[in-house]
Amino acid sequence: MMSENPISSAPPNRLIHEKSPYLQQHAKNPVDWYPWGEEAFAKARAEGKPVFLSIGYSACHWCHVMAHESFEDAEVAALMNEVFISVKADREERPDIDKVYMTACQLLTGTGGWPLTVILTPEGLPFYAATYLPKNNASGRMGMLELIPLVRNIWSSRRNDALNAAEEISKELKRFERQTPAADISGISKRAYDELADMFDHDRGGFLPAPKFPLPWHLLFLLRYWKRFGDDRALEMVETTLRCMRQGGIYDQVGYGFHRYSTDDRWLVPHFEKMLYDQAQLALVYLEAYQATGRIIYRQTASDVLAYVLRDMTSPEGGFYTAEDADSEGREGKFYLWRYEEVAGLLDREDTLWFLKFYRIDQDGNFRDESTGRKTGMNILHTAMAAAEFAGTLGLPPEEFEKKLEAARQRLFTYRSRRVRPQRDDKILTDWNGLMIAALSEGARVLGVSTYLEHAKAAIDFVCSRLRDSRGRLLHCLRGNGEGIPANLDDYAFFIWGLIHYYQVSFDTGCLKLALSLQEDCTKYFLDVKSGGFFFTAHDGKNTVFRKKEAYDGATPSGNALTAVNLIRLSRLTGRSDLEEEARRVVHAFSGTIARLPSACSCFMTALNLLEIDSREVVVVGEPGGVDTEAMLRRLAECYLPELAILYRPADDPSPEIAVIAPFTEHMTAKTGGATAYVCHGKTCLEPTTDKDEMIRRLVLRPAGFENGK
Repeated sequence: MMSENPISSAPPNRLIHEKSPYLQQHAKNPVDWYPWGEEAFAKARAEGKPVFLSIGYSACHWCHVMAHESFEDAEVAALMNEVFISVKADREERPDIDKVYMTACQLLTGTGGWPLTVILTPEGLPFYAATYLPKNNASGRMGMLELIPLVRNIWSSRRNDALNAAEEISKELKRFERQTPAADISGISKRAYDELADMFDHDRGGFLPAPKFPLPWHLLFLLRYWKRFGDDRALEMVETTLRCMRQGGIYDQVGYGFHRYSTDDRWLVPHFEKMLYDQAQLALVYLEAYQATGRIIYRQTASDVLAYVLRDMTSPEGGFYTAEDADSEGREGKFYLWRYEEVAGLLDREDTLWFLKFYRIDQDGNFRDESTGRKTGMNILHTAMAAAEFAGTLGLPPEEFEKKLEAARQRLFTYRSRRVRPQRDDKILTDWNGLMIAALSEGARVLGVSTYLEHAKAAIDFVCSRLRDSRGRLLHCLRGNGEGIPANLDDYAFFIWGLIHYYQVSFDTGCLKLALSLQEDCTKYFLDVKSGGFFFTAHDGKNTVFRKKEAYDGATPSGNALTAVNLIRLSRLTGRSDLEEEARRVVHAFSGTIARLPSACSCFMTALNLLEIDSREVVVVGEPGGVDTEAMLRRLAECYLPELAILYRPADDPSPEIAVIAPFTEHMTAKTGGATAYVCHGKTCLEPTTDKDEMIRRLVLRPAGFENGK
C-alpha cells in the first residue's frame, strides 16, 4: 500500500526502481528525482548545478504534507528540475547520510527534523538547510517558489560565495565532530540526574515543554540511579512518566503500541506514526518498572505493546517491520480518531456512559484542526485515572471492571480494523530488530511467556540469514530481494545488545559466541584507533563528506555508548578483562563530551554505572529444564537487578561449551539438593547455594563502590 498522495500523470522517475517505501511514495512525482548515489552527483558536476537533497521517512506526516504541496505540484517541480539535480533519501535506509546533513541543518538553523531539506554543491557540501518548506511563504517560513529563484540567482551570479560558504560550513562540521578533550567524570551520574530533574514535568511526566518525546534511555538511567543510590525521586519521575504516557493519547488505547511523540505537554495529541524502536525500548522500560515496583499496570502495558508488535509489525519470515504511518486516506490520525456517536453506537446502552466517561469522549471532540485550531468533533481516547481507580467510582471490583473494559475495547478494535489502515513501512532494519530482540527476550524472562523467546529467535535467524553478506558482515536494511546496504555502528551495537539479552534467557551459547564474533568485527571495522570511540560508518565503506562519531542519545541510544555497555556485559559473561578495558577506553574517549551535557548521554550513564560498581554474576548449574533449575531462574527474573550477568551451566554435561567461552565456570558443579547458584561479586565467588532465596540475599548485598557516590 503506497502513500495516499494523488498519483501524477507524469511518467515514473528513477525512484520507481528503489526498494524503500518512502522513495516509492515519490516515484510518480513530476520532480526528476535521483536516489542518493554517484549518478546524481556526476550529473550535477557535468551540468554545474547544485543538488537539492530531501530526506524523510515513510511514516512522517510533514514529509507527506511537503510532498502534497510541493513535490506533486507542476510549478514547483518545473523549477526544481530547471535549477537542481534533486536527490531523495530515506533517513531510515541511509542513516549515514541523514546524520551528516542533519548535523549541518542544526548548525545552520539551530534546529532539525524531517522532512530535511539541504542544498549542496556538486561535491556534496551543504550551503543551505531547512526542514519543512511550504509551496509559498507562510508563517515565517520561506516557500519553495521563493527559495528556488533565490538559489538560482545566487548560483548564477555569486556562485563563489555559495562555494565558500559550503567550505566554511564543512570545516565547522568537522570542528563540531572533534572530540572534546578528556575530562574527569567521577560523580557525573549525580549531575545527569540533577539536569533531568530540572527538566522534569512533575505534574505530567516527561522532560522539557511540548513537544514531548518518550526518551526511554532517560527513564532506564533513572531506574538504575534509584536502584543504586536509593533516591525515591528518581523512581517517582519514572512512574509519573509511565503512568501519564499509558493514560494519554500517545498510547493507542484501542490497538496498543505508542505513537511517536506528543505535540502537547499532556501526552494527549500525538503525531500518530508508530516506530518499531519506540515499541521495543518502551516495552523494556515498562518491564523494568514492573520488576522494580511490582505494579501490574506496567506488566500489562509491556505485554500489550509486545502483542501489538507481534500482531502488526512482524514479517512472516520473523523480522520486524520499521513503522506505521501517521496518515490514512490523506489525513493524519484518521485511523485512530473517534466521534462520540460512533462510539456510543458500538456499545450496549449500559456500557456507553461509563466508557465515554472513562476515555473522556465528548461531542465536541478533543482533536483540533491543525490549520484552524478548531475542534473537529473527533476524539483521541485517553484516561484521567487508572482502571482500578475508575472501577471504584462505579462501585465495581477492579477485576469485574477490567473484563467489561476489555469487552468494550474489543468491539472498538474490531470496528476500527475495517477502516483503511495507515501505510506500513515493511523494510527490515538490523539495528531496530536488535532492540526488539532485547525487548522480547526480557519479556520472556520477566513475564514467563515462552512465545516471546521464540519470536526473538526467529528475528535472530532472519538477521543471520538475510542481513549478512557473503563475508559474514552485517547489513543494515532489507526490503524484498536484492543487495542490502552495509551495516553501520548502530546495527552492530543494537543487534549485539539483543543477542546478549537473548542469551541470558535462552542460554544459547551459539548466540553468545555470535555476539563475541560480531563485537570483534565491530572493533575491526569501526574503531577510531587514533582518538578512541567508534565511527558510525565502517573504514571500508562509501563515506559521506565526513565520518560521524556520536556520544549523545537520540530516539535510540548512542551506538558508542551501547557498544561500551555491550563490551562490559560480554566481559562479565566471559571473564575477559580485555573487553572491559576496551569499554573504559570508549568511555574515556567521550568523557569530555559526556561532561559537557551528561543528561544527553543517558546510555553512557548506564555504562558508567556498570563500571563504577563491582560486577555481579550468577551462574546457575542444574539439569536442563529441571523444576529446580527453572524455579531458580524465575526467582532471578522477579528481582530488579539491572547490572546482573546471568549464566547457565548444564549439570549433565561434563564439558559444556559455556566452560570454553567462560572458563571461570569450568569447575562449577551442582551440589546435592538440586540446582545450584554461584554468586560472584567483583570477580570473587561466594560459596554455592541451592536455596533460591539465599541466592537473592547474596545478590542484593551492598557491593563495594556503592557508598562512594561515584
